[in-house]
Amino acid sequence: MRSSRLVSLFTLDRWVLRATTVLSIVALSAPASAIALSDDDMRKALANARDQRWERIDLEAVDEHILSGYIHYHRLRGQLPEVSPKRVNAYIDTHRDSPLSEWLRGQAISQYGEAEQWADLRAVADGEPSGSERQCYYYTALLETNPARASEGGQALWQVGHSQPSACDTLFNRLRASGDIDATAIWERKMLAWQAGETRLKVYLGGLLDGDWHTAKETVSDVNDAEALREAPACLGPRCAATPSFYRAAMWRFTRDDTASAFETWREIAPALTLPYDVQHAIEEELAFYALVREIPDSLAWVDRQLAQLDSERVLELRVRRALGQHQWADALHWIAAMQSEQQTSSRWQYWLARANEQLNNHDAAQAHYQNAASDRSFYGFAAAERIGQPFSLNLAQHRFDNASRENVAAIPAIKRAEALMRIGEKGLAYSEWLHTVRNATREQALALADYADHQQWHALLVQTTIAGGLWDALEWRFPQAYADQFLHWGRLSGVDPYLLMAIARRESAYNPQALSPSGARGLMQLMPGTAAQVSREIGLSDPGPYGVLDPELNIRLGSTYLRDKLKRYGGNRLAATAAYNAGPSRVDRWLEEQGVEAFDLFVERIPYRETRDYVQAVLAYRVIFAALAKDGDTTQISLLNPAEQHVRYDDSLLAKH
Repeated sequence: MRSSRLVSLFTLDRWVLRATTVLSIVALSAPASAIALSDDDMRKALANARDQRWERIDLEAVDEHILSGYIHYHRLRGQLPEVSPKRVNAYIDTHRDSPLSEWLRGQAISQYGEAEQWADLRAVADGEPSGSERQCYYYTALLETNPARASEGGQALWQVGHSQPSACDTLFNRLRASGDIDATAIWERKMLAWQAGETRLKVYLGGLLDGDWHTAKETVSDVNDAEALREAPACLGPRCAATPSFYRAAMWRFTRDDTASAFETWREIAPALTLPYDVQHAIEEELAFYALVREIPDSLAWVDRQLAQLDSERVLELRVRRALGQHQWADALHWIAAMQSEQQTSSRWQYWLARANEQLNNHDAAQAHYQNAASDRSFYGFAAAERIGQPFSLNLAQHRFDNASRENVAAIPAIKRAEALMRIGEKGLAYSEWLHTVRNATREQALALADYADHQQWHALLVQTTIAGGLWDALEWRFPQAYADQFLHWGRLSGVDPYLLMAIARRESAYNPQALSPSGARGLMQLMPGTAAQVSREIGLSDPGPYGVLDPELNIRLGSTYLRDKLKRYGGNRLAATAAYNAGPSRVDRWLEEQGVEAFDLFVERIPYRETRDYVQAVLAYRVIFAALAKDGDTTQISLLNPAEQHVRYDDSLLAKH
């Protein structure tokens, strides 16, 4: 079903009027002799401001430019901590419609904290800042005026298994001196460091403990595996204070290292231990999770007994997936029913309730659950709709705007700044300005901003606008027809479904052609440089290098060729090829060989990596949406998978012979 509406411009007009008030005041107060800078001059001025080369900047001319706040941000930042909090707060208030306000607040907290100007820090702070360093400075400043809050915040910063910045030293030393961080807290952090493999921190913390903790420290040194844990004392430290965190950390480590041995050890030692409920719960929840992940023999009955009291979403999910993989349909029904209602009512679990009931010949119940699932716009929602012969539910909302509304958006100071930043090559700052505006906008304002981004063909920014604004049903904006001609062209030449290519690009990069992942993947389709070089050689092109691969058309061409090869590997099966695009073909080959199943939905649920499971579901659902949008929202001739993909066995027979 599709809804269409004309958004009222009344609130948008008022928004623009309020937003322009500050600019008007600044303009009226600027010297009459000031000559506004060109964009090129502003580009140079911003570079000089970053380097604190103020003799090269005409500050009077700067004040006439829409980006003057960026120059003054760097000026104030360079003068900290000598700048008074009054001036900092005045800047924050003037630029409250820009991320500049919070950026300067953060800089002031850091600089005042380093200089130990605690009263100044309190004057500019607005609640707990982000980042451990600034948080430590903030709570150190509160020691004088709100010691209880400072203690609470400081203890939370203390209880981590890694080193904290030196900015935390004063806070931690004061809290240790006051007893707020006592020997037990030191021991608990030592156990967190042991758990995290932070040896230097573990040794340092051990040095802060007196002789009463000697046996506990020796026990940690002696316990190197689950077998040794069986010999550990049931009481450690003064009044057994070391016992809970020791056993929690030890079991955490050994559960990951050797789940089978940890499982047997826990069953042996647990009856003799007296641990707080939360500690025992954490140990057993972790053990149950890994026992299911690694399918530890003879552990299932124990897991089932624990599930009633664990109340763990992730363990219940694994238990259902185990039941589905073994075709234990009654067990699947039982464990889905044990989920919290919010989890249980998702399209995923409604779909599996339907499938299980169908297998048990409870056809009325199956129909009802399929109907519930089919109302959702998702992989399982679409799969359910196909099961009952119902059109896909896109819930597509369309919003119409005219040129008058776009002129209003263009007049908003934040948007003027964003566009000016784009003109001078500061795309990152431009995006920050834009998204700050979206996050602080009403829904109608966010819709108007999305329309403006769409009209400007800022595809990547448009996608981020729908996310920041929560515009989930604005599908034409969430899934724009960006680079459509290139996807259609290279899809046709490579024989690859162009809507699958679009869906992969949307999932991989959200249509940002300059996207760089932490692992080094690049561009619209997130190709690794090595993959791009290899595919280029295969089709007779030279290596594009790490930057050439960012070219959108080349990226799409190489990505479509790479996906074509994966499709050939799996006999044209798009589900398996999509999984291989994310996880690599060797892993998909292994999954098909080791845990083959007779149905596509069971194969998806049996994918061991959550990231790949989610990826496959998202891409296949996105493909449906892109295909439907190309037909003005009509889904009548669109399927989630073709008949061959739906009915083939997902096992090693799917592998093409090499």
